[in-house]
Amino acid sequence: MKVACVGGGPAGLYLSILMKRQDPSHEITVYERNPAGSTYGWGVTYWGGLIDKLHRHDPESARAIRQNSVRWSDGVAHVRDCTTRHRGDEGFGIGRRRLLELLAERAASLGVRVEFEHPVDAAAGPPEADLVVACDGVGSALRERHADHFGTEAVAGRNMYIWLGTTKVFDSFTFGFVETAHGWIWCYGYGFSEEHSTCIVECSPATWQGLGLHRMNEADGLALLERLFAGPLGGHRLIGRSHADGSAQWLNFRTLTNRTWHRGNLVLLGDAAHTTHYSIGAGTTLALEDAIALATALGDTRDLAPALARYERERRSALLPVQSAARYSAQWYENLPRYINLAPAHMFALLGQRHSPLLPHIPPQLYYRIDRAAGQLEPLRKLKRWLGPRLATTLHPRSPSTRS
Repeated sequence: MKVACVGGGPAGLYLSILMKRQDPSHEITVYERNPAGSTYGWGVTYWGGLIDKLHRHDPESARAIRQNSVRWSDGVAHVRDCTTRHRGDEGFGIGRRRLLELLAERAASLGVRVEFEHPVDAAAGPPEADLVVACDGVGSALRERHADHFGTEAVAGRNMYIWLGTTKVFDSFTFGFVETAHGWIWCYGYGFSEEHSTCIVECSPATWQGLGLHRMNEADGLALLERLFAGPLGGHRLIGRSHADGSAQWLNFRTLTNRTWHRGNLVLLGDAAHTTHYSIGAGTTLALEDAIALATALGDTRDLAPALARYERERRSALLPVQSAARYSAQWYENLPRYINLAPAHMFALLGQRHSPLLPHIPPQLYYRIDRAAGQLEPLRKLKRWLGPRLATTLHPRSPSTRS
């Protein structure tokens, strides 16, 4: 099979690896419009189960990713002048640039052609291939060329956010909540190397404008954020883009869905097909799982149409609980004043429960007490597990098209 992957992100590169491992005779090319080593963002997160899954499909790249990752197991929240710590699941961080380097090297070693600085002109049509994979991100040009067919919709979240780096190396997943005269502003920080961490800053539009961040240049904006988060940052500086390709931008997160994921021999992968809010740290994991599902479906049959249909069906089903968690997580932060005045340890506990469909409908302090009790009483724990999904289905029923 001749395969063209348009976009050199984790999804496209990992798919090319898996396809070559299945059948070395596949002719696979990955087209990336940017130069090698040039990527937006800083570090990405994943959890231990992903490495186990990657190891089953390609042990060599899994070992390389694990060896180049940093690990944490605690969460720390700074709220005003208080600090609270919570033991949590083991998490990992890796630099996005390093992840792409590892996957590109592995793909090339298997015979994949990785062509950097090779943009694909969507207006002229996709490359000639038996299968064309659009893995060119949330703004996919190949998808937009057939937007009516795919039924693409993007819904912008309310809050503003900016993705930054810092020289502060966090040894735990760190949250910082700062109260200003214009409302609350907060950051999420996690290490991804021995020199740097990611630091995502978020706030409401009113706070963003009240602080003047909407009219500041990058240098002035970073200086203000460094002053606001001086405690969590320990005096370290914030950094905008990791390459000289423009300044870091404040954005509204866009949750993207599509009515269908394939058209003829064109299929969507990763962020081109779906996005989930960054606050659950699942974007890279979902992209790699997409690649696994598509490669598996293609490996089980030579008939393209049923393989693409199976891939879409399986991934839509797997995404439903993740998308629900992401939706409630985003809403938790959009409604931060509802929780922020709880005792810091209680607030941090509810931060860990932000994916729950029950939480928005129960007074926060009461929910905290119920959750503590559920941890000790099995009948109450079972009721909580039973009621949550049913409430989510009632409040967010699946449409006939089962959008994802």
